[in-house]
Amino acid sequence: MRAYHVTIGGYDFGATEEGPQSGPPVVLLHGFPQTSAAWQAASKVMAAEGLRTIAPDQRGYSPGARPGQVESYHLAHLVSDLTGLLDALGLPSAHLVGHDWGAIVAWHAAAWHPERFRTLTAVSIPHLRAMSEVLAGGGPAAEDQLQRSAYIQLFRMEGGKAEDVLLANNARALHDLFSPLPEGAILPHYAALAQRPALTAALNWYRAMDMRTFAQLPNVKIPTTFVWSTEDPAVGRASAEACGRCVEGPYRFVELEGVSHWIPDQAPVELARAVADRVRSVDA
Repeated sequence: MRAYHVTIGGYDFGATEEGPQSGPPVVLLHGFPQTSAAWQAASKVMAAEGLRTIAPDQRGYSPGARPGQVESYHLAHLVSDLTGLLDALGLPSAHLVGHDWGAIVAWHAAAWHPERFRTLTAVSIPHLRAMSEVLAGGGPAAEDQLQRSAYIQLFRMEGGKAEDVLLANNARALHDLFSPLPEGAILPHYAALAQRPALTAALNWYRAMDMRTFAQLPNVKIPTTFVWSTEDPAVGRASAEACGRCVEGPYRFVELEGVSHWIPDQAPVELARAVADRVRSVDA
C-alpha cells in the first residue's frame, strides 16, 4: 500500500494506492460514516487482479479538506474533488467505484462527466432518480423505502442534534451504526469520526444535499454494475431493481444474499470480482 497526500482546489486530501502502477486505475469512494480504510480488504483482491486502486479520504474526512460551511459539501464540490484527483494524478480517465455516499458521488460524476470515467460500479445505493421514482410512486414500495430512509431526517438536522445523538455515551450510537461488523473493522472509522469536528463535516454531506438534484439526475451511459445486498436496511428491493432503468450503457445487477449494507467489509472478494469483471469489459 502506498499512502500520500494530494492538493485539490487548495485542500489537502489523503489517499492510498494498491496494485501495479501500470494497471487500469480504479478510484474507490467511501461512504458515511467510513473512511478510505473501508476498501482495504477489497483493494487487496483488486490489486491481485492487476488493478491499480486509488482510495481517497474525501472532503470532510481528510483533516486538510474540512471547510466549515454546509454549502461547501454540495455534490458539485464533491464531484469536482473527484475530477480534481484525476487531474492531480495525471489521469485522463479512470474506472469508478463508490459505496454508500461514495456511490452517490459516483453516480453524479458518471452522469455529469462521462468522458472522465470508463466504467462505474455503484455499491449499495442505486441511481438516485430510480430511488426518487420509487418514493414518488406511492404504495407499499414507497412506504418501505420511506421507512428505510427515515434516519436521514436526523442526519440533516443542523444545530448539532445529530452530533449529540451519535456522540453520546462515548459515541455509542455512532459505533452501533456499523452493526454487524467486527470491532477490528469499525475502529479505523470510529477513531476518525468520534471527534465532533470530523463528524460534523461528514454529516454536512446530508445537510447540503438537494433532493431535486437527485430526481433530475440524467441517465448514466457508461458501462455500469450495481451491487446490492439483501440485508441492507437502507435500500429496499424496489429501489435496487429500478436502478437499471436509469442506465443506458451495458448494465449488470449483482445481488448478494445475506450481506448487510457494509458490502466492502463483508463481501470484499465478491465485490472485487464484480469490479474486475466490469473493468475488463472495456479494458481486456
